[in-house]
Amino acid sequence: MKILLSIKPEYAEKILNGTKRFEYRRSVFRNQAVRSVVIYATKPLGKVVGEFEIGGVISDTPRSLWSSTKEHSGISRAFFMQYFENRETAFAIRVMNPTRYDEPLQLQDLVGSSPAPQSFRYLES
Repeated sequence: MKILLSIKPEYAEKILNGTKRFEYRRSVFRNQAVRSVVIYATKPLGKVVGEFEIGGVISDTPRSLWSSTKEHSGISRAFFMQYFENRETAFAIRVMNPTRYDEPLQLQDLVGSSPAPQSFRYLES
């Protein structure tokens, strides 16, 4: 099973070029059958640009999560801490085997007329 994640274009690029190995989230999917993530690069690009396999999900306090993942975070500590401000739990999806699509797809090709997900959306396999 796959999920669709909305990711800012600069972070989508870092995932696809291998420099960002963790995608951080305030909440994550609960379905254990999810094995991969389809990347929707948000506006101004607004295209589905690739995907990656999930190498696991880490759940911890923001401070501990940063300590264990910062080397391959692809973001600054300040941005990370601001994103998880006032949160007791933070999540990191481990990025494995990112693949860039030869031709980016339109979001409508995957989800019809539905809008881009705010958090995530399950996709039919």
